[in-house]
Amino acid sequence: MILPIVAYGHPILRKVCTPITADYPDLHLLIANMHATMHHANGCGLAAPQVNKAIRLFVVLEQTFINAIITYYSAITVTDDEGCLSIPRVSAPVPRSQEITITWLDEHFNSHTATFTGEMARMVQHEYDHIEGTLYLDRISGLQRKLLHSKLSKIAKGKFHAPYPMR
Repeated sequence: MILPIVAYGHPILRKVCTPITADYPDLHLLIANMHATMHHANGCGLAAPQVNKAIRLFVVLEQTFINAIITYYSAITVTDDEGCLSIPRVSAPVPRSQEITITWLDEHFNSHTATFTGEMARMVQHEYDHIEGTLYLDRISGLQRKLLHSKLSKIAKGKFHAPYPMR
């Protein structure tokens, strides 16, 4: 099922999310719906707060990350344009660590630790930020934010169109 994506301005996008356990109600259905929603919106990642759930869950490509913790950020950063399904049709250059190490549980609650680099590191950091109540807008310059103010204001007021269901 395709879930509506929460738009910029909704307070859930600023919440630090809570860990979950294997008995979280309908977890496998939620994960399947998040993957379907991400693909439907042509995204590469989606976090639970973006579908109005304040839990530590996100998906990137075909991977599921539960109760993730990034344990290492490289000092070397790369700046590249980033967008967000909760902030449709807006992008900005965002600096991110080139390499990260992350520990997480998969959908079967098996534990994993891996190091990601490049685009995968960027995508994981973006979705991880969501479960920490942070948006990519928090990582851009004040001038960039000022330039985007009008567009962001329209999104927060619901005066926009997205090619996927939003709330």
